[in-house]
Amino acid sequence: MSLLKIRKKLLNIETIYHEGGPVRDDPLRVGAVAIVVNNPYAGRYVEDLSPLVEAAIELAKGIVPELIGALGGTDKIQAYGKGAIVGVNGELEHGAVWHEAGGWSMRANLPNAKSIVPTAKGVASAGTRLAIPMHHIAAAYVRSHFNSIDVGVMDGPRPDELLYALVMGTGGRVHERLGGLRADQISVGDGQR
Repeated sequence: MSLLKIRKKLLNIETIYHEGGPVRDDPLRVGAVAIVVNNPYAGRYVEDLSPLVEAAIELAKGIVPELIGALGGTDKIQAYGKGAIVGVNGELEHGAVWHEAGGWSMRANLPNAKSIVPTAKGVASAGTRLAIPMHHIAAAYVRSHFNSIDVGVMDGPRPDELLYALVMGTGGRVHERLGGLRADQISVGDGQR
C-alpha cells in the first residue's frame, strides 16, 4: 500500500499561437500535470524522509508518460520544470522530495534530457498558484526556452496535503528574440551548453 494517495489530478495543456506578434505556423504547447496527495508527515517532524521519496518516485513514474503523451510524444518535448506546494501543516522539505522524484522521472523518459530540471516550491494555503520555471531539456543556458507555467488548484493543497507538479513545453517562447545560446548551437553536452 502506497504512503501517498492521490485525491485529485489535473492535466492542463495550453496552445499558444501568438503573443501579439505574428501567428506561428507551429504553435507552442505547454502542459502541466499536478497531483494533490495526502501528506503523511503533516504536523510532525520526521527525520527519515526516504519512504516519502520512494512513494513520490512511484507517483511521478505514473504521471510523466501522461504529460508526454498529451504534448505529442518524447520527440516534441524541448522544455521542462517541476514544482511543489506544501499545505500549511507540512514543511518545505516535504516539497523538496519532488526534486528527485519528479526530476529523475522526467529525465528517464526523455532521451535527450541532460539539463537540471528547474523548480519552484513553497508552503501555502489551498488555492495558491505557483509559477513553475522551465528551460531547455538538453542545455540550461538556451535562453529562448526560459519560460514558466502557472499551476494550482482551488481546493488544494489542504493543510495536510501536498501538490506535486511537472511541466513541459514543445519549444521556446512564442516570439523569443533576445539572443543567447540557440537550441541548434548546443554542442558541449554537459546539460548547460
